[in-house]
Amino acid sequence: MEENQNAVGKFLDPREIIAQLDVAVGCVVVDFGSGPGYFSIPFAKAVGEDGRVFSLDILPQALETVAGKAKNSGITNITTKRVNLEKENGTKLEADSADWVILKDVLFQNQKKEIIIAEAYRILKKGGKAIVIEWNQKESLVGPAVEIRIAQSALEKMFVDQNFSIEKNIESGDFHYAFVAVK
Repeated sequence: MEENQNAVGKFLDPREIIAQLDVAVGCVVVDFGSGPGYFSIPFAKAVGEDGRVFSLDILPQALETVAGKAKNSGITNITTKRVNLEKENGTKLEADSADWVILKDVLFQNQKKEIIIAEAYRILKKGGKAIVIEWNQKESLVGPAVEIRIAQSALEKMFVDQNFSIEKNIESGDFHYAFVAVK
């Protein structure tokens, strides 16, 4: 199991992503479609005990996995919450309450991308940032079918259309692209 995690880490390593961001101790981070916490756990460590991570997913078993990993690692600053991000105000979090939103491999699998992006904008503080990570357009043995992947230029336009500005690209391995969008 550990060996597989290392192989995945080389492919897309959350710690390497976080190292390229200005994530500060005490930040509030919201992980949209957190799955089993691949990004929630490292972000929880990065923001420290004074920070908070909200792991949001529609699947209860994913949230149970996050909670279990956090407990086993002694991490106490993660709150799991079952949500439907394709509904307006789907996070049910307060407006202007988050410093960071993580959108990792979540947009390609949802029809209502604009609602999800608008929700990220709504909950971010002024100057807050979203780290957006999606599968690139290259044909590969891993990831979803190329037809359902979103081109980076098209996704950046969706963010700009929702009043974000694109700050920078982030190095994210061979299978993904990543960028930071700012409110």
